[in-house]
Amino acid sequence: MASVTFNHVYKRFGNTNAVNDLNIEIADKEFLVFVGPSGCGKSTSLRMLAGLEEISDGEILIGDRVVNNVAPKDRDVAMVFQSYALYPHMTVYDNMAFGLRLRKTPKHIIDQRVREAAKSLGIEQLLDRRPRQLSGGQRQRVAVGRAIVREPAVFLMDEPLSNLDAKLRVEARSFISKLHQRLGTTFIYVTHDQTEAMTMGTRICVLNAGELQQVDTPFNLYHNPRNLFVAGFIGSPSMNFFDATLREENGGLTVETSIFKLPTPPQFADMYRDHAGKKVVFGIRPEDIHDADYQPPGIIPGMVKANVDVVEQMGNEMVVYLEMQGTTFISRMDPRTRARIGHAMDVVFNMENVHLFDVDSKLSLAYEYKTANHAKA
Repeated sequence: MASVTFNHVYKRFGNTNAVNDLNIEIADKEFLVFVGPSGCGKSTSLRMLAGLEEISDGEILIGDRVVNNVAPKDRDVAMVFQSYALYPHMTVYDNMAFGLRLRKTPKHIIDQRVREAAKSLGIEQLLDRRPRQLSGGQRQRVAVGRAIVREPAVFLMDEPLSNLDAKLRVEARSFISKLHQRLGTTFIYVTHDQTEAMTMGTRICVLNAGELQQVDTPFNLYHNPRNLFVAGFIGSPSMNFFDATLREENGGLTVETSIFKLPTPPQFADMYRDHAGKKVVFGIRPEDIHDADYQPPGIIPGMVKANVDVVEQMGNEMVVYLEMQGTTFISRMDPRTRARIGHAMDVVFNMENVHLFDVDSKLSLAYEYKTANHAKA
């Protein structure tokens, strides 16, 4: 069992910073997920931790030990790759036992660990098969089993589910989460899929272009994103954004865009007042835009009229693409909505859940305000 620390870690390829001043402390037994778009530095960060990439600058610690110059085999980590990397000529048993044999582990211990891991993974009946005789989901479990038998301090997983179909991905997410709870070991998981990140991680590290954007719980990332990138990346469909100006009127604040003007709730006055008269980015999630006929009780409504462009029937909800004077945005509405393509409808924004961002810094005004007040306290 071990904690992991990235201390001012850099990875440079020529003049390009693939990872730029990464600082994270990952607690023992935590499930941390690296998430971000392709090329953001998440897999590179994992490979540096595993010892498969050299660090350009900074320190990586596993527990209290700096591992910058420690060989991969001596770091007490086990890695599961996207490709599974199983030996095709070996049986499942031999694939799982291979790493232990290299370490000259006694045969009876190898057999005990392999069979215990196979039982916990539900693949004990597959031990005599070869990889070509397995489905994608079964191969994925064998790859995880090969890591489990090592009994490492840290599990590293680099997009292990990306080769599975949608149904198997859902099942595998649940399986890996339960595995983490059962083993009680530190898990560090890389994915580009924000749904995987939100459903699996105790905390999520959001990266973009090699820069750490925010490390937080799934709940806080969703409800209190630090900046415009995190707000747009977390959530599906992604948050709607409108260029706006924050104005002070009649003792309150209003958000004025080119297509609508809506008052902000009174409780936000202190939080946003310093930005009155300034340009902002107004953000609202699709699930906070409702058909006026089916708005939830207790919300703070802001009414607009919009034209319906596209309607997607999802069964439990309707995803409705709306248009106002050439500007399009997305909503997730009650399935009873009467939205019809080509027709105008009254739409309600839940103003209690809007987000405002500084145009220049891209930082959330609410996040800055709460951080500043927390520091004062």
